[in-house]
Amino acid sequence: MAAVLQPPSALPAARLRLAPRGAVSLRVLGAWWPRSHYLITELPSLISALPEEWGKIATVTVNTQMWAEAPGRILVGHHVVRLLRESVWQRRHTVGLFEPDHYRRDLLVVPPELAAADAEYLMAAVAAYGL
Repeated sequence: MAAVLQPPSALPAARLRLAPRGAVSLRVLGAWWPRSHYLITELPSLISALPEEWGKIATVTVNTQMWAEAPGRILVGHHVVRLLRESVWQRRHTVGLFEPDHYRRDLLVVPPELAAADAEYLMAAVAAYGL
């Protein structure tokens, strides 16, 4: 079942910091600080904020321990994004973003409950130096 969400223009801006263009050798290309543990409300603003050259995101992988339950697919804009939940402990604080050709980009997920100063510092460090 796919969930229908509000249009991207009504979504709050994603709190996102990305590594500079051309930093493709990094394992993690930036950091995302969602406002909650609810993917259904957080993913649309994240996907809308990604650079155009990242292409259309077809699949998102997330860790089951970090997020509340969510449907297997959600409608973002005018396309369906598949959600895959995994329990790999090494990837607890990352989100994998896949294009239709399976090209993957990972972002560090900063826990929503982290203090603002700590979250900003962590996001800036990841964007500047990567992981």
